[in-house]
Parts: sequence; structure tokens; C-alpha cells
Amino acid sequence: MSAIASISPYYAATAHAAPHRAALRGLINCDVCVIGGGITGCSAALHLAARGYAVALLEEHCIGWGASGRNGGQAHVGVAAGQTALERLVGRTDARAIWDMSVEALALLRTLIARYTIQCDWADGQMLVAIRPHQEGELREQLLELRERYSYGSVRFLERDELRSLIASSRYIAGMHDSNGGHLHPLNYTLGLAAAAESHGARLFEGSPALRFDGTGPVRVHTATGEVHCRQLLLCGNTSLGAGAAALRTRILAVGSCVIATEPLGAERADALIANNAAVADMNWVLDYFRRSADQRLIFGGRVTYSGFDPARIAASTRSRMVAVFPQLTDVRVEHAWGGYIDITRNRAPHFGRLGANVYFMQGFSGQGIVLAGLAGKLVAEAVAGEAERFDIFARIPHHGFPGGVALRRPALVLAMLYYRLKDLL
Repeated sequence: MSAIASISPYYAATAHAAPHRAALRGLINCDVCVIGGGITGCSAALHLAARGYAVALLEEHCIGWGASGRNGGQAHVGVAAGQTALERLVGRTDARAIWDMSVEALALLRTLIARYTIQCDWADGQMLVAIRPHQEGELREQLLELRERYSYGSVRFLERDELRSLIASSRYIAGMHDSNGGHLHPLNYTLGLAAAAESHGARLFEGSPALRFDGTGPVRVHTATGEVHCRQLLLCGNTSLGAGAAALRTRILAVGSCVIATEPLGAERADALIANNAAVADMNWVLDYFRRSADQRLIFGGRVTYSGFDPARIAASTRSRMVAVFPQLTDVRVEHAWGGYIDITRNRAPHFGRLGANVYFMQGFSGQGIVLAGLAGKLVAEAVAGEAERFDIFARIPHHGFPGGVALRRPALVLAMLYYRLKDLL
């Protein structure tokens, strides 16, 4: 029996039925145009439409096509940069405000799931796990900081024996469990946000890439078959914005990440792998992350790629990483394999701001968009309504372009990632 069966994306294969949304044709007018049909764009459309704004959303492919519908599905607080780095960037006051908003973001995610009855397989619990002794020390320091400085009481330390009773792997020596975190089916969550936005009157158009926009008063957004005239424009396409927002391209870089889903393991075998059904991520720079799915598969990801997403290669290489963590799965087939791009910033903090008075952008979630992207949509809706204080806290985070310019920044990143992989081994 082959170790690799079908290699289609798992989330697409298990997504709820969604309506066909036509491409934009002709001219429409609205208050706000949103470019991008991922979590950020759908959340923005939802929160704006709920406030009474006329909203049109343009998605190049289909709702959830990008990172929002391809990621590992792990939901946790904070930003990828970490609080210590964030304090260096913006100072203690703004760093604390951003932390508090990230906690709010996780509560918002739960609220939206409940309010709009979004069927996305939410499960409680997230664990960060250490492989090496220095990581264990960092984990203890982080837990102490979260409890004492940030009053975040839902985390607790896991010693080796307890951790191994929860994760059936000898790879990890300590962990931190957060009962406030969790995991979900990201594509179904994104589709649920889109449906909620439509329930408030937002108009969503698929197959409608925004080719360009212009105007400093009323903005005109052009697609191949239509045009939107609006008072405010929101750029929520991250790495997919392309030439339409060239000014933003140097501040983020698309890094490929790979994910697999096994064949169904059955409840008993799946329970034995992760006894508390929490999502798990290790502390390496080039990290592994994994969780159980609602239909008792193991979803396992990590591995950075710069050479595209060949499903057979993803399945083989990511399976080898999975078996290194769980040798007891050597007989298990991979049924789904896929990849997607993460939009990372140089400092790994979110990049929010404006291109002019009435054009907003939100990008650079650096692998932690499940939670923060939903809040970003709420914050930009507040800003459009004239309440920009919270949006502007994020906008004050300083950002610099990647070295080497557009042509050389990817080779530079490859060298940097090689350095961090070597650090992971120490």
C-alpha cells in the first residue's frame, strides 16, 4: 500500500457548500470597497455592513482561496514577533494595548462563531512545546511574563511527564497549555464570515481581481469586467495584492508553508496521539505544528518551501517530518497535501496603515492571522467610522523593507532561514 493516496487540499474537500458568487460586471457604487476575500476582508465587510455601510468585496479567486483557507487552523493570542520584541518596537504602553487586543481578538472569534452559527469544528486548547533545554527555559520565562505582567491566567506549564501523557511523542521535553486557545477548520470559518457579511447586506464578488485603483476623493477600483466607485477602500489581499498596491510589496514576503492530512485514524488512535485534542506547535524557527481534525485525522504542517507546491513532494517531505514526531504512524497514509503562502514582515509584527486618507491596508500577520485578521476587520471598520484610535496603535509599529529589493530579497531570506535552521539544531 502506498504511503500517499490522493493529494487534494483537505479543507476544500471538507468545506461546507457555498453559493456561487458572480464576477463583478459593470459599474457599482458603494461606501466601502474591500479587496480580498480572506478572514480580514470578510471580517471587515461584516463589521462595516453591520454598521449600515454599503459594502462591495472583490475576491480574485473564491472566498478563502488564499492563506485564510489553507492554514494550520491554530488560534492563539499575541503576535508572531512576541511581546518583548513588540515592546522594543512601540514601547510598553502600545505593546500592552496590542496584547490586550489580541486577547479580545480570540474572544471575538468565539463570539462570531456563536452569533452566526459558523460550523467550523472549533475545539478548545493550544500547546506550545519545547524540544531543547534552552527552549524550556524560554517557555518558563514566557509563562511568568504572561501571568505577572499581562495578567493572562489561562496558561499553565507542562512538565515532561504530563506533556508525554498528552502527546504520544518523545520529542518534547516541556510545554505550555493555553485553555483559551484552540483550533478550527479555517476555510469553513472564512466561509461563515462571508455568509454573515452577506446577511447584513454586503455584496461579494468572486473571480474579480482588482487590477488597479485610482482617485484621491471617490476611489475607482477597476476589474477586467467592472468598476467600483467608493468613498473608502480596504486592501486585505496580503501577498495576493500584486501590482495593484506596489508600495506595500517591499514590506512583506510570501513564504510557502506545507500541510498534510492523514487518512482517518479512528477515534481511539487519534485520541492516543493528542489526548486533550489541543493544537500543538513547537518552538523551533522552522516549526512543526499539528492537530486532530473533527473526522479524526492528523493535520500536520510546517516546512518552509521556496520552490512551489508540488503536492506529491509536499506529501513525501512533510510525512517524513510527521513520522519523526510520531514514529507509530509509519503505516498511515497521507490522503491530502497542499501548500500556501504566509505573508511575513521583517519584524514579524502586523503591518497596518493608510495609502492616503481613504485607502487602508492590513497585512503581514506572519503566520498568526486566524485570530488577528478577524480583529483587523473590526478595527478598520472602527477607523472608517471615525474611531481610528485602536487601528492607529497597530499603524504605529515601524516597518522596513526586506534587504535586497524585490529581486534579491528572496535569496537573502533563503540564507536567513538556513541560519535559523542551524540555530534550531543547537
